[in-house]
Amino acid sequence: MSEYKGLFYRPALHFVVIGLILFQLQNIFLPQPKPILGPLTQERIGLLKKKWIFNTGRLPTAEQQILGIRAELDREMLFARAIALELFDNDPVVHQRLLQNMRFLGLYEGLSDVETIGKAMDLRLYLNDELIKRRLIQLMERLLLSANPPSRISDENLLNEFNTRRLELKNPPLYSIEHLYFPRDYPAEAQRFQEEVDLTDLSPSSAREYSFPFLSGYRFFSQTPAQLKKYFGSEFVSQLIASEPVEGSWLPPLSSTYGLHFVWLHAFEDARDAELDEVRDSLLYDLRRDAREAALKAAVREMRKDYEIRL
Repeated sequence: MSEYKGLFYRPALHFVVIGLILFQLQNIFLPQPKPILGPLTQERIGLLKKKWIFNTGRLPTAEQQILGIRAELDREMLFARAIALELFDNDPVVHQRLLQNMRFLGLYEGLSDVETIGKAMDLRLYLNDELIKRRLIQLMERLLLSANPPSRISDENLLNEFNTRRLELKNPPLYSIEHLYFPRDYPAEAQRFQEEVDLTDLSPSSAREYSFPFLSGYRFFSQTPAQLKKYFGSEFVSQLIASEPVEGSWLPPLSSTYGLHFVWLHAFEDARDAELDEVRDSLLYDLRRDAREAALKAAVREMRKDYEIRL
C-alpha cells in the first residue's frame, strides 16, 4: 500500500497527469480548426452555369445554382481526402495518365516508366489533371461505400417497387403494319388513289406499286406507339390508336407530318400489365442504384462535418 501511496508524491507523475488533462481540455475548448472548402471563384461558378445551360437548354434557378455549387464543393472535398490518403500512389489508371502527360510534355525522356511516374509524382502532376481528379473521386467514393455499404434489397423492397411503378411498367400496345405513302405535296394523287383503287381487293405487297418512296421503309413489326412516333410523328400515332384497329384489314387513311398513309394492320397486341419476373432485373438495377446513391450521400454528408464549407 505504501508503494501506491508514494506515487502521489512524485512530481514527474503530477506533471504528466496535469499535461494529459490540459491536452484533453484544449481539445474540448480549443479544437483544431477544420480544413476550409470554398468558396468557388466566380470563374468556376460561371463554368458550372454554362454546363447547366448546355445540358438543359435553360438558365438555372437560384436554388439549382446553389445545389450545383454544393455538389462541386463535395467533389473538391472527396478529391482533397483522396489526396490526403494518397490514393494516387498505386492506381494504374492514374499512373497511365501521368505517363501520357509526361510524354506529351517531353519531360525526362529516356527514363523507364517507373522512373517517369516517380518524376511526375515529384512534380505533383496529379493535382491539376481533370481525368485524374475524376478517377480519385471515384476511388474515394468506392472507399466510402465499402465502409458504408448500401442497404440490401429484400423481396419485400422489390415487390413494393413493382406495385408502386405498376402503371409505369405496363407493357404498351404493339402494332405490326405496312403502309402506302402519298407525300403532302401530292394531294391530287392521294385523292385519285382513294377514288379509283379498291383496297379491299389488294394485298399490301400488290398495292405497293401505288406508293411513293418512304425513307424509313414500308413495314414496321411489333412497334410501340413511341417507336412509331419516331417514324411518323405524334399525329399519325394518335389517329392509329383512335382507329380501333382490326387485324388483317386496311385502316382509314392516316395523316402524318409527311403526308397521307394507307395502313394495313398485320397484327395488334393490346397493352397489358407487366409480370414481376419480366421486370425483376430492371427493378433490381434501379433499387441497387438508388441504395448506392443514398449510402454515398449519407457518407458524404458525414464527411462534411470534418470541413468548414464556404459557399
